Order: sequence, then C-alpha cells, then structure tokens
Amino acid sequence: MAVVGIVAEYNPFHFGHKHHLELSKKITNSKYSIVVMSGSFVQRGEPSLVDKWTKAKMAIDSGVDLVIELPFIFSVQSAELFAYGSVALLNSLKIVDYICFGSEIGDLKYLYPIADVLFEEPLHYKQLLKKYLQIGNSFPVARSYALKEYFSDKTSLDVDKIICSPNNILAIEYLKALKKLNSPIKPFTIKRVGSQYNDTELNNKIASATAIRKKILESNDISSIKDYVPKETYYNLANYINDYKSFNSLDNYNQIIHYLLRIKGKDSLLNIMDVEAGLENRIVEKSHSFNKLDSFINSIVTKRYPRTRIQRILIHLMMDLYEDTFKNLFSHYPNYIRVLGSNENGFYLINKIKEKTDIPIIIKYSDYRNLKNPYVENIISFDKKATDLFFLGLKTEKPLTNMDYYISPYIQKK
Repeated sequence: MAVVGIVAEYNPFHFGHKHHLELSKKITNSKYSIVVMSGSFVQRGEPSLVDKWTKAKMAIDSGVDLVIELPFIFSVQSAELFAYGSVALLNSLKIVDYICFGSEIGDLKYLYPIADVLFEEPLHYKQLLKKYLQIGNSFPVARSYALKEYFSDKTSLDVDKIICSPNNILAIEYLKALKKLNSPIKPFTIKRVGSQYNDTELNNKIASATAIRKKILESNDISSIKDYVPKETYYNLANYINDYKSFNSLDNYNQIIHYLLRIKGKDSLLNIMDVEAGLENRIVEKSHSFNKLDSFINSIVTKRYPRTRIQRILIHLMMDLYEDTFKNLFSHYPNYIRVLGSNENGFYLINKIKEKTDIPIIIKYSDYRNLKNPYVENIISFDKKATDLFFLGLKTEKPLTNMDYYISPYIQKK
C-alpha cells in the first residue's frame, strides 16, 4: 500500500496540478494520494480565489484521495515555515511513503547539496550569511548571496540559477524539513512543465495559476479559462460563482487593512509575525499616503522587503497573528488532522492513520471541542477566523459567518 503525499494550494486546480498528481503516483508506484492543502489564505499572502471546500472538491473530483488542511498559522508564511508545516503534517500521519513536489530543475541531485548546507549550517556558510545580513540585505537575499559564495569554489553547481526559481526554493525547503524531522518519507521531484509560476498570460495549455486567477478576476467570469482547467475544476468554479457571486482577492480587504493601520500603534504592529524593527514605521507612514491597496503595497516594497512578505504581514495583521503566539503554537505542532475532502480510498487511508497514530482526526469541525486540548483549540481557532475573514471579503448580501460549523467536508460518492 504505497501512499504519496503532495503539498498544494490548488488556487485553482489546473492541468499542471493534474499532470503532477498523475505523474507523482506513477513514478512512486503509489495507489493512494494525500494532499496537504492551504485553506482560506495562501503562502504568497493573499486570500484564496475560492473557499477551501471548493478547492478540496476540485482535488477529489480530479483524482486525489484525501485532502487535509494545512493550518493557517503555516499556510501564510515564508517558504521555510510553509514547507516545514506541510511536511510535519504528512510525517505525523505515519502512513506516507513518498512526497512528490514540483521544481524548475526537476532533479534532486542539484537540490540536495543546498538543502544539506541550509540544514547543517557549516561555519563558513554562517559567516557569509552574517556578512550579507550586516550590509542590509533581507534574509532571503542574504542567504542566496551566502549560498552562491559558499559553493563558488566547491562545485560547478549553478546555485544562483537554482535559488532564483520559486518551486526550486520550496523543493529545497521540503528536503530540509524532511532532514529536520528525520522523516522516513522518501522525496521525489517532477520538473515543472508549461507556463512559469509567475506567468500572467494564458499562453500555454498548462497555464499558471497566476494567469488563470488574473483572467478570472479581471472579468469575474470563468468562460475565458474553460480551456485551461480540467472539467472538474470548471464545474466547481461554476457552482462556486453561482453560490457566492464573486471571487476573492486581496483588494477586497483594502478598507479593513487601512482601518487597522490607522488604529493600531506602531508598537503593536512590530509584534506582528514577520515584521522587523523599522518596517513598522514604513508600513504605517505609507498607509497615510495611499488609498488603493496595490499602490500602498508597491510603495513599501524594496529589495529587502519583497511584495509577498508585505502581503503576508497584512494578512497576519488582520488575523492578529503575533510572533510570540506563533512560536508557542509551533512548539506543539502538529496535534490534529483536519479533513476537507475524501473519496472511498480516502476513508481507507483515514482508518490506516487511526491504526498508526494517536493524532486526532477532525472531520466535523465542532468535534475539536471534545479533545480538550488548548493547543488544538488555539491553532484551529485561527483556521475558523481565517474562514470568517475569507467570506467577509466576498461582500455577500447575507453575512456568511461560522461557515466551518455549517460546511461539511466533501465526500465523493460513487
């Protein structure tokens, strides 16, 4: 019974994801698949285009067996924390044999050396990292410079080319997380095909999720992307728009973000996750100069503070996720499994998980109360809060609150 684990956002599920799912099962000879999926908000610091249950339906209808939710506290984080949270959750299931992830380079032999250095942190590397941090680079930029110099006289490895690609960076972080956890899960990588991660135009049958979202949001109409997504995705997008009338984007939170920046002091902002000393001043000052969110974010972005980091900070601001809170919850993670969708094979996997581990499996949201675990309650409360914030962004006529209690996991019936 081979099981392959996948980390995904499916925002939305497209042909590239379908290719990855099918090839992952083929190259690992796995009969079953489990996906750890971000929920209401995604890693780059944006709300998901559609709600997490719709994303789970897309995945299950397209061949995934079991979808479990990556808790919010990890879903909107740097690549390092996003990867660790995802791998730790898969590892906790005790039934996952393989993890398969995409990368631009498509070969682990080029990724392992970099992951090894980041995990072991040899003295020379730490000295280089310190040097580049001291001259004012952000941590990701300083790390890339340090890695490039560290490998310059050791190998012909083109480090600069590898770490400038987002999926390569995530792949390295998955490998590092496996090492940190001493996990028995065996990694595989698949070379990314079709459009690049950040491509904004529909110029390939396997289009990027970025391009698909852009097209949908420009028109609030899904007919223009019908040829770029599987029929299962199109069907579920149609159902979603029929139910909720609009898709979600960060722009929908413009007023909320500006209001919070007006009323919260700089000292409070400094404690928000991912804010470093000095950045809080820049954020608050720029908030008084721009009404439009996009212009406001662009005014903050620098080489040191990339756009995705600023967006994540704004999400953390709305969610009241403070660094001390995260560190406390991190030390007690993972402590539950939240099911968002399953087919018949998925229920077989759930039973196997129950045999292998004592970690509680939450199918009905309210069942978390029976666990009487304050850390479970704290972590899952962020997921509920994120769901409420997601639906607030849709600006529906009727308020949509407490949806975690009202929407059940998607169970595919034959």
